[in-house]
Amino acid sequence: MGAEALAGKVVVVTGGSRGIGFAIASLLAEDGAAVVVSGRDAARLVRASEEIEALGGTAVGVVADVVSRQDADRLVDTARERFGRIDILVNNAGITRDGLLVRMKDADWDEVIGVNLRGAFLMMRAVSKTMVRQRSGRIINIASTAGAMGNAGQVNYSAAKAGLIGMTKAAARELAHWGILVNAVAPGLIETDMTAAMSAEAREALLAQVPLRRIGTSRDVAEMVRFLAGEGAAYVTGQVFHVNGGLYM
Repeated sequence: MGAEALAGKVVVVTGGSRGIGFAIASLLAEDGAAVVVSGRDAARLVRASEEIEALGGTAVGVVADVVSRQDADRLVDTARERFGRIDILVNNAGITRDGLLVRMKDADWDEVIGVNLRGAFLMMRAVSKTMVRQRSGRIINIASTAGAMGNAGQVNYSAAKAGLIGMTKAAARELAHWGILVNAVAPGLIETDMTAAMSAEAREALLAQVPLRRIGTSRDVAEMVRFLAGEGAAYVTGQVFHVNGGLYM
């Protein structure tokens, strides 16, 4: 990828102020894209935007909760008003509320399905109207190995991510007519705040199942998103790309 591979492109990254989302936003900005990052923490968004700008990129932070239809619509409107178009949407916002099935509270189920699945749906619906008018666009959904293989203690998260994979494929079929490509990237065990919150035992148990014997980095995931956002992926849609060191094959 050249420094300006995405010059003139506009990217929206939800949950873009830290972890995988920030790595994605930074890398796409490095490739010349104007990046709009969203999240719920205003101070963190300001820091993220400043860091991207300091590296020579163009970044705008928008406080938005993707579970809210009004926020999702406002985020898309803001990006379009500021830059005139939206070329790439990365649905990265996600949360976990882990617990065993028999003890899981209704709220733990509702919140995880809300952010990880409904939020992605609201963003896809909001952005696809713009992309249909442009007759072009890329939607990249950040799923998880949990959505393909399941993960004990995460029935809510696994269900949401499996749902996201199904939604990716259905949307890819619907939107292909307008030149809009829809794909998913499914990270495995990646070094983020989310995995840092796991118990040492849980991390070790997962790591033992990774043939490459290391935890992935946010950059590992961002590189796959960079490929899907670029010209080289023009004939790729409806696919799930697993970035997991062999944890799930």
